[in-house]
Amino acid sequence: MTTYIFFDEALHMFVQAFLGSIFLLITVSGIGLAAIESIEKNNINSASPKHFR
Repeated sequence: MTTYIFFDEALHMFVQAFLGSIFLLITVSGIGLAAIESIEKNNINSASPKHFR
């Protein structure tokens, strides 16, 4: 017995996976940006010009 996936079901699954990946990407990038911002706030005076010469 062969089972087939209809086109509308496959398209629905594809759209759900695509939207889920977009949501995951935005969430992870937001967390990463928040972590970078907190690191920069904590180390605002530690970077002196002599480190860049």
